[in-house]
Amino acid sequence: MPTGGRPTLTQFLIDERRRHPGATGDLNALITDVSLACKAIARKVAFGALAGALGNEFNAAGEINVQGEEQKAMDVLSNVLFIRATEWGGQVAGMVSEEMEEPYLLPPQHARGKYLLLFDPLDGSSNIDVNVSVGSIFSILRAATPGQDPQPQDFLQPGTEQVGAGYAIYGPTTMLVLTLGRGTHAFTLDPMLGEWVLSHPDLQIPESTREFAINASNSRFWEPAVKRYVDECMAGQTGPRDADFNMRWIASLVAETHRILMRGGVFLYPRDRKDPARAGRLRLLYEASPISFLIEQAGGAASTGRERLMAVQPEALHQRIGFIFGSKQEVERIEGYHRDEPPAAFDAPLFGRRGLFAATA
Repeated sequence: MPTGGRPTLTQFLIDERRRHPGATGDLNALITDVSLACKAIARKVAFGALAGALGNEFNAAGEINVQGEEQKAMDVLSNVLFIRATEWGGQVAGMVSEEMEEPYLLPPQHARGKYLLLFDPLDGSSNIDVNVSVGSIFSILRAATPGQDPQPQDFLQPGTEQVGAGYAIYGPTTMLVLTLGRGTHAFTLDPMLGEWVLSHPDLQIPESTREFAINASNSRFWEPAVKRYVDECMAGQTGPRDADFNMRWIASLVAETHRILMRGGVFLYPRDRKDPARAGRLRLLYEASPISFLIEQAGGAASTGRERLMAVQPEALHQRIGFIFGSKQEVERIEGYHRDEPPAAFDAPLFGRRGLFAATA
């Protein structure tokens, strides 16, 4: 067998379908189309500046997407690749993307299917000029009215309603990480065969960890519970945790997730006071929800800091939310700190009123 006895993505999906005798194969076909879009994006990313499609230098017009963020050429191209790979097959009724203000309605010549596709076509694109791993994130929901154009509210389903989710990561190797609700599995793209090959079945996140990821530059805006948690980790063996911790920050959600799935850890992008109008920074529907599904299926936990993220009822297509995920013990500890949060700000040595990262009065 050219894959060394390992199943390909196609074989994996066929085996999953056999567990459901009534399945039509539409879900398998949709995931196959998504995986094709990811291959095409991986190829474009791999050529870098040689493809003439990277970085701010290629966005002379300074176009801004619905998120208020500057679009890079690869953001736009990746969005088009996702649409073109998935709109024609009759599996989806509609799509929503980070790069589009409104849901994408299929051209009239294409059949409407029974699934909704939500995606961030190129997560972490701000890092692409410095050759840091980037990726694509996707979520699959059931359409409220199969065979018809969806309404915007049809996409506003909690994460518990997902039928599938995953991401592709474009790094030293290209990988596709997928869950259909029976574990989290990682496939590596064999560049010679052009096939996704199952390389990491049934990923499991260790319940405990000594590694955390957070953007410390926002420390002056953190809530007391987050300040307390980070301060205790930074205190090391002489602090209340009796252990030394390592801090990481890549600023690419896919790369952060991949590290945690492979070796454990906890990631924090919490709600803070930097922009009081926002409940967080990451998008609920096509970033936080699919990542939460993958993390939970790998034995980890995902939370807003106060509640299970998968249980949150979305209110808007581009809703943002605070997001904490990873090793279960650490996520539960942070949730506990939020429950115990005193009315007054937590007074920690590093992050309190007189600390190195103290907020201004």
